[in-house]
Amino acid sequence: MLKRGLTIVAALCGLVVACENSYAQSERKKERNAAPQAVTPPLVLSQQEQQLSESYFLEGMKFFVLEEYNKALDRFQRAYAISPNNAAVNYKLAETSLLLGNVRGALPFAKAALELEPKNPYYHLLLAQIYTNQQEYDDAIKVYARLTQELPHTEQYLFNLTDLYLAKNRLDDALRTLGQIEGKYGLIEEISFKKQQIYLKQNNLAKALQEGENLISSKPEEVRYLLAQAEILAANKKIGEAINMAQKALAVAPDNAYGRLMLADLLQQQGKTTEADAQLELAFGNPSLDIDSKVKILVDYIRRLPNDKVAAQAIKLAELTTKAHPREAKAHAVAGDVFVNAGRKLPARDSYVKAVALDPGHYKIWQQIVLLDGEMNQNDSLVVHSERALEFFPNQPMFWFYNGTAYLINKNYTKAAKSLEYGRRLAGNNRDLQLQFNLQLGDAYHSLEQYALSDQAYEAALSIEPNNPHALNNYSYFLSVRGQNLPKAKALASTLVAQYPDNPTYLDTYAWVLYKMKDYQEAKRLLEKAVAVSSDATIIEHYGDVLYQLGQRDLALKQWVRANQVGGASEGISKKIKDKRLYE
Repeated sequence: MLKRGLTIVAALCGLVVACENSYAQSERKKERNAAPQAVTPPLVLSQQEQQLSESYFLEGMKFFVLEEYNKALDRFQRAYAISPNNAAVNYKLAETSLLLGNVRGALPFAKAALELEPKNPYYHLLLAQIYTNQQEYDDAIKVYARLTQELPHTEQYLFNLTDLYLAKNRLDDALRTLGQIEGKYGLIEEISFKKQQIYLKQNNLAKALQEGENLISSKPEEVRYLLAQAEILAANKKIGEAINMAQKALAVAPDNAYGRLMLADLLQQQGKTTEADAQLELAFGNPSLDIDSKVKILVDYIRRLPNDKVAAQAIKLAELTTKAHPREAKAHAVAGDVFVNAGRKLPARDSYVKAVALDPGHYKIWQQIVLLDGEMNQNDSLVVHSERALEFFPNQPMFWFYNGTAYLINKNYTKAAKSLEYGRRLAGNNRDLQLQFNLQLGDAYHSLEQYALSDQAYEAALSIEPNNPHALNNYSYFLSVRGQNLPKAKALASTLVAQYPDNPTYLDTYAWVLYKMKDYQEAKRLLEKAVAVSSDATIIEHYGDVLYQLGQRDLALKQWVRANQVGGASEGISKKIKDKRLYE
């Protein structure tokens, strides 16, 4: 007999493959009896065969518990080869195959197990699970229906049956099954809500509302039931009734922030803006309303900015948000967004600073901070904030640009050049960034009297954008101040004025180049045009210098005095006026 047992084990793989092939063929033929042959007369096993089968089964269970499913499957298959009509063996083959992802292979064994032991609820459940996994909902429904009708104490599986009915849109069957559950367990919140949703799908608003009333009657103090009823009323355009229901909810729970939000929205729909805003403010002042809900509402306000009426309410809500959530970076960040879109740059910048103090890892917020510092000309703050941003984002060229620019404005030219050079290397092939870095470096190196580097930077900028006004103006002016390469300076300034013929600063630059080239008449013509539209002290002083060179010394003196009165002229202006003569 032992030899026979070994022969059976050796033939096991062929038997299993044959079973699976038979199943596959029957599937193609649409035959439904492809399960292992549970209907055949049971095999009569010898004691030794019985013991061997049990041994394989127990060994398979050991591997199953250890979650070594491949080994478990092998042992169960060996047991099956000896005793194919054993329900437990079929069940474990199906369950193990399912765990290994072989749903198709699990199905025939699950069906066989149930046919062998139709009173075992676990066999029903496994087969139903397999059908559900394959989205064969009709077959799964049949299994659950049989289970709950034929076996005692299986009412809990009516919930599964309900879900399957809903998946197949069999709404009346779902309602009937939910009624069975209520008959067994009484009023259950989950069941009532499901019934409501089904009634609403059936356009039976009256019954849906009645379900809500049943829940409210069962627990009048439960605010969720009142608010859920208000939502259904509002969704069905019964705004007045929804408001009354929301007010009932708030009478029960005055601190319910979501109830306040709902009431605010309903009042807004009736055009009662003042009352709606009051409810909204109560909600925003409540820390129990989560920050994400507040941010979502504030983003909607931001989309409607700039608008004075909207801005006033948005700012109020933003301030309530930061007060309710002082340790939430999101609260301060969205407040910054509100302020910046309302045109209030300083509180916007300060809000963003609070946000990064709580959570410094947000590049876009740091970007907003340095942009606002630059727009407000707060260079000391720009230095501090750009340095701080670089601690977290050292490879972002934009922060090096603002850092270098701030130092340049503050006349710390060495630090400016260092930051700008580092940032320019990080800018790589970004032509726009390279342009901006080169423009600032041209100015910084000129101030450091590193003229060759300054000229190289301007040349690099002009190679990217030949008509850039910053490069044309500063490069030509600095060449004229140094008295170097004046023909090039003239060409640059001429190109600039051709583009901007009425800009007084550019007219002054071109005039000063001509002055250095001793073309005083043309310089005078340009400066007369410039001083007619500008009260800049440098331009006025230059006009006086040209007049002096043309022998019009009294007129020159008047322009110097005027430049001195305006403020911002050269350091030597007082001496010019005192001595009534030009010093160069």
